[in-house]
Amino acid sequence: MINIQIPVSVLNLAPIRKGQEPKDAIEAMVDLAQATEKMGYKRYWIAEHHNTPTLVSSATSILIKHTLEHTEKIRVGSGGVMLPNHSPLVVAEQFGTMATIYPDRLDLGLGRAPGTDMLTASALRRSKNDSVYTFPDDVNALLTYFGPLEKQGYVKAYPGVNTNVPIYILGSSTDSAYLAAKLGLPYAFASHFAPQHMEEAISIYRNNFKPSEYLDAPYMMVCLNVIATDEDEEAFKEITTMQQFFLNVVRGTQSPLMPPVDSMDDIWSPAEKQMALSMSSVTLLGSKNSIRKQLISFQEKYNVDELMAVSYIYDPDKQKRSYEILKEVVEGK
Repeated sequence: MINIQIPVSVLNLAPIRKGQEPKDAIEAMVDLAQATEKMGYKRYWIAEHHNTPTLVSSATSILIKHTLEHTEKIRVGSGGVMLPNHSPLVVAEQFGTMATIYPDRLDLGLGRAPGTDMLTASALRRSKNDSVYTFPDDVNALLTYFGPLEKQGYVKAYPGVNTNVPIYILGSSTDSAYLAAKLGLPYAFASHFAPQHMEEAISIYRNNFKPSEYLDAPYMMVCLNVIATDEDEEAFKEITTMQQFFLNVVRGTQSPLMPPVDSMDDIWSPAEKQMALSMSSVTLLGSKNSIRKQLISFQEKYNVDELMAVSYIYDPDKQKRSYEILKEVVEGK
């Protein structure tokens, strides 16, 4: 029996739409959190990106705190905190403080990439050594900082001790799948922009999983793109906003989130089109019936435990409607 009635969550990179200022993007981020909370979404994660003028998600923990402050029950977290940029102790203190103010509402998703270009990464780094390679040790340090007092070393996170902030390992390649499996932690794969290794990463995680004090069995989350509309035709137009977003990535340009266009043919070259489409190939697209069929097909193949959706839609009301349709699909409505 294929189960599509699974928890659904939201990822937000906090993009600036064309014609907006950074403050508008932060307000839109909170507005979407409040809307998806009312719809019954499980969690709302905010990304970390640096030196990107079209995204406001650089100070992720501050945005998480701001979102927690303006919501009531939805879990809020990081998708993710990029550990090479941060001291584990500082992360533990920040998240320990938030967990103290907002108990049982906080998630800590951890990534090993810097979330930016190499020059910016160098400016962010806490050391001149390549802290990407210390990722496993840093994750273990955080698990300790959030754990019981008797397991602490001399250096402790106050607040942090005994807060048991849940940790999720994020991945866009296969490396982190091995780590999540070894540590017995939940694993979230970034198929919304790096689908090439999704199938292999899921398989590695499940086949190598070791039960832990955190999890008895693998918990597999997949983040994908969702452009859901009332009619299929409308979705084919709305997706052009997302296609322009990925074209930005391909070109290394810095345009804000753009309104949809009638056709992308005049905007991208065949090579650019191929690259942008390969990055965004894991996308649920269309009307409720189309989304349902695509999700059933996805679950027949991967049978994941939770879906996290990112919807690059220019019109905020249409973006909310997209999340509404996805929620109706998983509820069997």
